Amino acid sequence: MPDTAVLHNIFKLYFLIGLIANDLLFAVHFRRIRQARTIDARKTGLDIPLWVLALLGTQAIPVVYVLTSWLDFADYHLPTWFGLFGAGLLAVALWLYWRSHAVLGRNWSPSLQIREGHSLVTRGVYRYVRHPIYAADWLWGIAQALLLQNWIAGLSCLASFLPIYLYRVPREEQMMLEHFGEEYREYMKRTGRLIPRFWR
Repeated sequence: MPDTAVLHNIFKLYFLIGLIANDLLFAVHFRRIRQARTIDARKTGLDIPLWVLALLGTQAIPVVYVLTSWLDFADYHLPTWFGLFGAGLLAVALWLYWRSHAVLGRNWSPSLQIREGHSLVTRGVYRYVRHPIYAADWLWGIAQALLLQNWIAGLSCLASFLPIYLYRVPREEQMMLEHFGEEYREYMKRTGRLIPRFWR
């Protein structure tokens, strides 16, 4: 079994590879939707500051931690199995991002928008949860805390994602209710927001 320092570096490298894969996935889907015409956009003055905060916690701070020693003073050390569990969670989060984007296709948007030809997607992973991309974000945040064992870099995703989640999800669901009405209301009854509703 490698020593703690080696394992720590392996977990950092694994996280960095996962982050690059996730960013490439985002870029591919963002490029695909650029030409779709927007018919309803719900932007406010808080959108950009909240996205900047989320990017700091999910991208900038972790990369600084992985590539430099600046934040090493805040390291903590967990048993090896925590890091291995984190590696598994990161893989599940990546899979969930991929499947969510694949099913949404041109219906996906990085901000609150309804696009021309927008349809209510209830198949694939959306058959079980209404917000699988947000579920993936939470899984990613937990994985980050287990892989990057540092009080600043490890917890930065969870801390920075919480405000945008709390602000955005109610507005997103209200927008969907306004556009899809009873169809979305019925969809809400049979699905969980983040966790599948197996007891329906």
